[in-house]
Formats: sequence, C-alpha cells, structure tokens
Amino acid sequence: MVVCPSGCRVIKNRWVFDVKPNGRKRACLVAKGFSQVEGKDFDQIFSPVVQFETVRLILALAALEGWFLSGLDVRNAYLYGELEEEIYMEQPEGFHARGKERHVLRLRCALYGLKQAGLAWWRALKKSMEELGFINLDSDAGLFKCFDEASKTFIIAVVYVDDTIFLGPSKAAVEIMKKRFMERWESRDLGELKEFLHMHIGRAGQSIYIDQAQYLQAVLQQCGMVNAKAVPTPLPVGYAPVKSLDKAADPELRKKYQTVIGSLLYLMLGTRPDISFAVTKMAQFAANPTEDHLSHALYICCYLVGTPNYRLKYDGVSGQGLNACTDSDWASDVNTRRSTSGFFIKLAGGLISWTTKAQKTVALSSTEAEYMALS
Repeated sequence: MVVCPSGCRVIKNRWVFDVKPNGRKRACLVAKGFSQVEGKDFDQIFSPVVQFETVRLILALAALEGWFLSGLDVRNAYLYGELEEEIYMEQPEGFHARGKERHVLRLRCALYGLKQAGLAWWRALKKSMEELGFINLDSDAGLFKCFDEASKTFIIAVVYVDDTIFLGPSKAAVEIMKKRFMERWESRDLGELKEFLHMHIGRAGQSIYIDQAQYLQAVLQQCGMVNAKAVPTPLPVGYAPVKSLDKAADPELRKKYQTVIGSLLYLMLGTRPDISFAVTKMAQFAANPTEDHLSHALYICCYLVGTPNYRLKYDGVSGQGLNACTDSDWASDVNTRRSTSGFFIKLAGGLISWTTKAQKTVALSSTEAEYMALS
C-alpha cells in the first residue's frame, strides 16, 4: 500500500460472487483490466494453453499403453504470476485501511482480470516445471515431458491454465512428481483423473471414454431446448444457409446467436465431431445472423437432445494405430462457391482430431477440390 505517484493511472476493481456446483460460496476480487492501456499497463498478453487434439492424443496413448492418469487443480493460479509492469489499483471495497483511504495498492503479482495475468502465471509455471526437470514441446507448449532417473521411465504433464494432468507408465513415479509439484503450488488433488476441461473421463478395463454430457445439458438449458423434439441430423438435408442482405443485424438477435454458436463450438471442439460441419457452417454467419440462421442453430440443439450420451472411445485392446481420412464436396457454398474440406484422424479406434472448413480458393473441379482437401 503506497501513496499514489503523481500522474499515475489507477486501475479499479470489483468483487465477483459465485456459488459453486457443490454449494460452496466464493468471492473473487477482479481487476477491471479493460481500463488498461497497451504500452503503459501491459505489453504482451498471449498465454499458451494445451490444444484439445493434444489432450485426446494423450488419452488415446494412455489407453493403448495402459498409462496411469492423475489430475490436480492449482488454487488461485493467477495470483502467483509476478508482474513486470508497474501497476497501481484502488483498495477493494470493504477493505479500505483506516487513515489511509487515499492510498493505492502497488501490484507485485497478477490479479484476476488483468490482461497479462494469464501470461504472468504461465511464466511462473514454466519456470517451476523446468526446475522439476520438465521441458515443454515446441509443437504444443501446454505439454511437458520429463525422464525420471529413479524409475527409468518418463512422466508427461498436460497443463491448461490451472488444470493439470500427470501421467506415465509408473504410478509411483507419477505420484512422486505430482507431490513435488504440489509442494511448490497450493493445489487440490483430484486423484485418478475423472474430468478435464468440462470433459468427463471414464475408464473401463483398457478403454478410455470421454464425453461432455453434463456441459451439454447446461447448454440446452441455457438455450431453452431441454424439452425440444429430437431430430435425426444436425441440419436439415439439403439446407444451404444464405447470408443476410441487411447491413446490420438486430443487436439482441446477434447476441443470442453468438451465445448459441459459441456454446456449440466448445462442444464440437471437445468431443462432438458429428456436429463439426453444421456448427462450422452456421458460425460463418455470426457477424450478421438472421432469424433463419438462429432457428437452424437451435436445430443443432434439437439433434443434441436426441444424442446426449454420445462419447469418444479409445480402445487399448484394439492396438489400432493412426488412421486418417479426408474428403471434400464441390462448390457447395451458394454465397461464395467455395468447397468444404473435411478430415479426421483416429488412434486406438477413436477420433483424436477433426476439421471441417471452407477452402481458401474456388476449385474448378471436384478433383481439384479433393486434392486441396488432401493437401
């Protein structure tokens, strides 16, 4: 707590209150980072996180190789990140120091809401992992690996902000490394992995299953589609959305549409490749949607009502290696005449990666479109 320097910008804050699913009440002090000025209060803000594809790849390998999985959650992770910038903040409401009401707080460590909070935590985490003997991959910065000399085996750590998975062939080595990590950071031990990034992870024998059934129910409830009539396909057969001719959509319509599409995108990226084409196609109209676009975005929800328990399975007994498939249509987009590419990659009999996207240029034949998809 210091006297505010002359000419210094002071950031405000607010309390955010929440009730967790287990009934526990939580209060969090959040800085109003939107008032920060680039070049003065922050410079770089990008913080790497592990990709969904990497998580599924690791789970498929764990099924094939019989690896042990264990999870933990770092408590108040952002508060550990040390700030490089000189930032001052008002005293929190309800906690003004008597006789020092005009003083401000000089932030030495990050606070939730600051634009560079995620990056500051990432730097602290990476330094800590290197001290434990881990190095992170260039291809995915959220994946760390370490060779344990005592057990003569390796340990892998998958990190997404404050959620972490430790896994490897040796349960004892994994538990020892996990304990060493928890000695450095105050963490909640989740034991054998059951959930990660809103994905439920189940294990039966040598098979691993992942789904987002609980998150899906929350999405359907938010969209008011819990009791909707189920349909057999994500979009009606032959439906081709047409872009709006109006210059600007109704703000309320756009907000509702983007909320629905955003929730569906998270499902698609996590465990639902079956809605990949439909969600990607409808997401192209998020900037200027119409009532027709909204009704068909909710049509995808109707499909999900009838398929709430779909899940991905990685069968360790199968011993199946990588299997990749790709295809393309031709000039299907009535607005641009661009073709749509699609591919998926399987490991252990389950999908680990998939993509549906419009091609960057117009193909002059179906053969050309398929070559573009293959490349």
